[in-house]
Amino acid sequence: MGDFTFHPGWGQLSARDQSDLMDFWVAEKALPNADAARQRVAQVVLFARNKDGGDVAGVCTAIPQNPPLLAQPVYFYRSFIAPKNRKSLLVVQMLQKAVDFLEEDARAHEWPCIGVLLELENERFGSKGRMPVWRGLDFTYIGKSPRGLECRIHWFQGARLKP
Repeated sequence: MGDFTFHPGWGQLSARDQSDLMDFWVAEKALPNADAARQRVAQVVLFARNKDGGDVAGVCTAIPQNPPLLAQPVYFYRSFIAPKNRKSLLVVQMLQKAVDFLEEDARAHEWPCIGVLLELENERFGSKGRMPVWRGLDFTYIGKSPRGLECRIHWFQGARLKP
C-alpha cells in the first residue's frame, strides 16, 4: 500500500516506537510538549513509517467516548500525518486499517464501542469528500461538533445499539 509500512499500537509498541512517536508529535507541533505526547502514546491504534528511512510518517489514536449527540459508546478517532506525506493516500490507508482493527477488537471484546467517530479538523475536508456518505469507508455525515467541525460516524457491522 504505497511507500509506508504500518505498525500496531495498543499495547504492542516497543520502547523505541513510543519514543519515536512522542518525538514525532512534538517535532511536528501536533502536541505541545513531551507530557502531552506521553499521555497520547497509550492511545495509538497504529502508525506508519516511511519505507525509505523508517521515519514516522503518520499516527492514529482512538479513545472510547459516549458523545451526548449519539448516546452510544464509540471510538473517537484522531490522526496526524506529517506535512510531507499529506498529499499521499496515507490518511485514507491508515483510517481503513484502523477501522478494521477497532472493529475486530470490539467484536472480540463484546462491543465496548459500536463505531468510530471522526471530527474533521483538516480544512481540506471543506472542499473534498463532500458526499454525505463516504463510499468504501462507510462514514456518514452526522452534523457539526460543539467546535463547529464536521462529524462523521462509521458503525461496526454486527454491533447493536446499547440501551
